[in-house]
Formats: sequence, C-alpha cells, structure tokens
Amino acid sequence: MKPTLLVLAAGMGSRYGGLKQLDQVGPSGETIIDYSIFDAIRAGFGKVVFVIRRDIETALKAAVGSRYAGKIEVDYAFQQLDALPEGSEIPAGREKPWGTGHAVLVAKDVINEPFAVINGDDFYGRAGFQLLADYLSKAADGTKADYCMCGFVMRNTLSDNGTVSRGICEIDTDGNLTEVVEHTKLERNGNAARSLMDDGSVVDFTGDEIVSMNMWGFTPSLFDNMTEMFSEFLKTQGNEMKSEFFIPLVADTLIKQNKATVNVMKSTDEWFGITYREDKPQVVASIKALVEQGEYPAKLF
Repeated sequence: MKPTLLVLAAGMGSRYGGLKQLDQVGPSGETIIDYSIFDAIRAGFGKVVFVIRRDIETALKAAVGSRYAGKIEVDYAFQQLDALPEGSEIPAGREKPWGTGHAVLVAKDVINEPFAVINGDDFYGRAGFQLLADYLSKAADGTKADYCMCGFVMRNTLSDNGTVSRGICEIDTDGNLTEVVEHTKLERNGNAARSLMDDGSVVDFTGDEIVSMNMWGFTPSLFDNMTEMFSEFLKTQGNEMKSEFFIPLVADTLIKQNKATVNVMKSTDEWFGITYREDKPQVVASIKALVEQGEYPAKLF
C-alpha cells in the first residue's frame, strides 16, 4: 500500500499577513504546496490529504487541489476549534487553533495507511520525500509503534526576518529520537542561533543541531495514542488561550512512555520557507535556481 501525504495547510498566516499557502513562488505560478506534491508523487506517495479550515476551503480547492486531478488521489480534513473529544468544550475567548498535533488528529477518519506529515508552507526538497516514502512502505508496528522523521540542520532553517518555531532533537547512537524540545522563538545569531524564552532568558545554540520541521512519518496507530493525549492536554491546558498541542510533544511523550521509536533521517536538501512576507523573494530566487539546475521542470502541473 502506498503511503499518504498529510499536508497541514490550515495555518492562519498571522505573522505573514495572508494565506501564504496560495502565494505563487514558481516560474509558472506554482505554490510551495505544488512542489511538495510533485516531490511526493515522484517518491511514490499514493494520496494527499489537506488539513484546512472551512473558511479557506473554496479558495484552496480552486487554487491548489484541482491541479492534481488524475495525478494523485486528493482528500480533505478540517481543523476547526470545535473538533474536540466528546465532553470537551471550547473555552470562552479561545480563537487560536489547537496546534499541529490537533491538525493531524482531525485526519483520522480519512487515513488508514502509513502517512507522512508536512507543513504546507515549507519547501523540503526531493530527498526528504523519498526517505519517508521508502521508510513508510516497510513500516510495521510491533511491540512499539514504528515512526520516523526527516531532520534538518538548524542554521539552514532560520529566517532573516524574525523568530521561528523549531523542535530541537536529541538522537541516540542507533539513529532514534530520544527527545524533542519545542522552542517557539528561535532567531539567527551570526552562524549560530539563540532561543528567546518566555521568562526573558536566552538559550544559545551552535546552529549544527538537528531540528524538526514537521516532516514526520507515522502509522495509523498514532491516532489512538494522540486521541488520548489530546484529551489529557485539554484537561490540563485547555483553558489557556494560546496553548498548542504540538506534534513534537506527541512524539516526545510516546518515546518516553516506551510506546514508539522514531528513526531520524537527515535530508540532504536545503530547506526554505515563508514565515514572514519578507522571506518570499529568497524563496522565489531559490526555486528559480533549482529549476535552472534541472531539479524541477519550469511548469509542474
């Protein structure tokens, strides 16, 4: 069975100032999502599922989803604030989505095979999709769930225009993830990096650290584990207006509970993305260079 690609495309784009998922960055009007789907198809994925909000459904289907007709099966899942476990309620005043973990969870009814998860506004490159497709085509849960992820070198994932959120990974000698810690305000510091903590302190990094860019590989067993964890999250943090249920938190918890292993594969490709509007010119230039080098055709679909 071919794996499925789950694309997280429900983000508000608050720092960017608009629906960056629909921004044209390729020479023939391609979006970043188009490049991810192109890479996924040639890597061997059989279906793509977009996690979106109801209010962008029409725009996203018209601008993006319709392009893939006849090339790969397409489905949709919807991340809404009220998509909660039975008995849970939205706290008064809550407007912010519940985070990437919740975005994955809402797709549980449309995915029955091993699947990869990516952000809709990140350009990952061809290598990562091939690594995930090859791993997931053989993934089989035993006494522990068998998951994987593609990591990137921290300094290659930072923006010159503001802070970014990254999950910093610790890896054992077998190549498995032992811990992932989310830092939500990472910024470039010369060739290194630093994290601005909520308490005003600063944590310094060399820039060589491996970080999660939400390029994960899972089996369907994740959904049962995640449902239980999300319910507990809502009990303990659900009344906080800006708390988020992150994928790295899920992976980290399952590893510590001895319920899963996560094999870390390092992509050899350069990552780039649009966090801020000022990031776009560099992304356009980078894609143009890849097209000129023959990595991608001038028109994808």
